Amino acid sequence: MSGPAPAVEATDAQLAAVPAPKRKSRARQAETQLGRTRRARRMNRTLAVAFPDAHCELDFTTPLELAVATILSAQCTDERVNLTTPAVFAKYPDARAYAEANRAELEEYIRPTGFFRNKTSALIGLGQALVERFDGELPHTLDELVQLPGIGRKTANVILGNAFGVPGITVDTHFGRLVRRWAWTTEEDPVKVEHAIGELIERKEWTMLSHRVIFHGRRVCHSRKPACGVCLLAKDCPSFGVGPTDPETAAKLVKGPEAEHLLELVGR
Repeated sequence: MSGPAPAVEATDAQLAAVPAPKRKSRARQAETQLGRTRRARRMNRTLAVAFPDAHCELDFTTPLELAVATILSAQCTDERVNLTTPAVFAKYPDARAYAEANRAELEEYIRPTGFFRNKTSALIGLGQALVERFDGELPHTLDELVQLPGIGRKTANVILGNAFGVPGITVDTHFGRLVRRWAWTTEEDPVKVEHAIGELIERKEWTMLSHRVIFHGRRVCHSRKPACGVCLLAKDCPSFGVGPTDPETAAKLVKGPEAEHLLELVGR
């Protein structure tokens, strides 16, 4: 199954390029599109130093497994999905197995992920569509993927980026929240957000950008109380000060296995 890549130690040059947290919130002047693009790309480079091993946190070994895991992840944590999917993948190894699944039995397998009745319908429908239209294999294009049961644009981009190596921007709750907080866009609609960010960031970076932003949202830039005082993006963030700016207070808010690494980068 997929797992985190080996941690990469930041070089002195990388660390020197990381902006130190600013201590006072300052109003950002009207920003041009060029200025926003440069700032967004600079922030993406900083995120690459912060999260060198950013990756899809759903476990999978095949494109179909990733599609199933992503469908199950709706309104459910990745951790819970990863605890549930080993038994699911063993019981249903291919599209035909889902197409011919006993509904009650499949519901019990995926019940821990919540909304299991709707998800069961999606998985059976997905299996049937793949068998009938694609010889049991997931297609490789966005247009074809979004026509499949249970697969919307967000799920399609996850599959394309992580199973097929096709760059895609995954606009989940964390991604949308952060890019608006950073004033990369004011759009609320996920598709409009995807297009707006796609204009700022190089296409080759789209998949990794998605992982980095989601990692940052889960570990540092929390919804209610972001760890502003120890955030590597402080200099470029127009929302600095939404959370505590005192480094000692902010440091306690940093979560995840990268916490020590993130705090070292800001001298904590």
